[in-house]
Amino acid sequence: MPAAADAARLARAAGGLVGASAAMVLLTSALGPSAVEPGLGPRSGVRGILPPYSLDLHASSALVTALMVTAYVVGGLGVGLGLLAVRRGHRLDPRRAWWLGVLLALGAVLVPPVGSADHINYAAYGRIAAQGGDPYTESPAAWHGGRDPVTSAVEAPWTRTPSIYGPVATAFQAAASVAGGDSLRATVWFWQLLCAASWLLVGWLLLRLTAARAGERSPPQSRAVWLWLFNPVLYGVALLGAHIDIISAGLVMIALLLALRQPFSAGVAVGAATGTKLTMVLAVPALVWALRSIGRTRLARNLALGLVGAVAVLLPAHLWVGAHVFDELKVAHRFISLATPWRPVFDALKGPVGNNELRDWVVRLTPVVVVLIAVALARVARPAANLRGRSAGEPFDAELERVVSDGAVALVVLTGAYLLGAPYSLPWYDTGTWAPLALAAGGALDAVFLVRLVAFATAYVPGRVIGMSARVEEVTMDYRRHVTPYVGWVLLGALVLLAGRRRTPER
Repeated sequence: MPAAADAARLARAAGGLVGASAAMVLLTSALGPSAVEPGLGPRSGVRGILPPYSLDLHASSALVTALMVTAYVVGGLGVGLGLLAVRRGHRLDPRRAWWLGVLLALGAVLVPPVGSADHINYAAYGRIAAQGGDPYTESPAAWHGGRDPVTSAVEAPWTRTPSIYGPVATAFQAAASVAGGDSLRATVWFWQLLCAASWLLVGWLLLRLTAARAGERSPPQSRAVWLWLFNPVLYGVALLGAHIDIISAGLVMIALLLALRQPFSAGVAVGAATGTKLTMVLAVPALVWALRSIGRTRLARNLALGLVGAVAVLLPAHLWVGAHVFDELKVAHRFISLATPWRPVFDALKGPVGNNELRDWVVRLTPVVVVLIAVALARVARPAANLRGRSAGEPFDAELERVVSDGAVALVVLTGAYLLGAPYSLPWYDTGTWAPLALAAGGALDAVFLVRLVAFATAYVPGRVIGMSARVEEVTMDYRRHVTPYVGWVLLGALVLLAGRRRTPER
């Protein structure tokens, strides 16, 4: 019993930290426009009564930055303690956890997004598409002479940047724009609803896929709660940030569940995910790997049907948006963000080598680095011992369990390698790894990705390039440039050490 009491104490402490973290992020948003939160314009007409709601307290950049950084550090500690409590035997009530997750999602759509101005970009690209323009060639600042009530709100440095997102993302954005009309605030709110729906869908799927037998509370289910529904760091950067990554992650999780029995629908989901964010194409080899043991004939059939499903989405979507959909991606693939491990190397070599030539070398080396990291992750990531889940009201059989578990591991390996090895990475990119991570076996990778998430989340506070005092800008940029990249190097070193250890198979 002492061990059980210790686990319960850890869980209570974790719950307190997680609650405090979520409250701080929500409070920061509720304070109103600040260095972490762009304004959403005036309220007018019927749509003006809709959320999101906030005060107008003009909080200083120092205050909101301190609140967000504290929230993420406290939240990361809370998730870590929660996972430790699960390892020591504590089990959460899944029904209660679900409804608490619903309350958190409700809170996220009642207040404005924080942490970046990306949601305004989404609104602008959707507005251009909904009005018959081409968001892949039109810049927000130039649309309708710069007088449009939605596109004119886009902030530097994106005012003259066309869309970088896929055609399915543009369709989602256009739908939010049609619903929001001329109101930026209403458009953003409808976008928040899409993000919240996807967030809850992933949470529901994780609870279903890790469900215990009647009368039991399973370790995988409790772990999934701490990794997703009770993860205030991911909640802050992804859901409260209203980032499109949540939608693509939800589509991939649907594909994972359907790949064995409904391959056409799985292909539709994968095609939609890829058409939302191109990096989700990594789900394709992951799902192929998951299906490798079902026999050649069935594998060929599933792959063919999946391909047809993906084409059924992507072909009309690309025909709709036109030939310029990849123009901005061709530019962006040479970017190197300040917080990645690539940055100090780039800064050290760009003098003697030259900026453009060095960027070319980074582009060439990135696939090699990502593959090497994937190999290391593949030696560390393990399938869950037994998901014991239920699909569509029916118990899992061994084959479906194996496909879901192996697919989740492959997704963690591939998306995680991209996170740790790509030259350009932002904290909300982590969303696509955290969803399948909850379906793999727990262990050291939980800690690796948690440290990565907290480090990047704090590095990109306040998240906007305007609204900061000189001192806040100096401190945050120094941390982003001179601390976070070396956290990445430490994580890569830890991964190499973990990969070098002998491991015991889970099954």
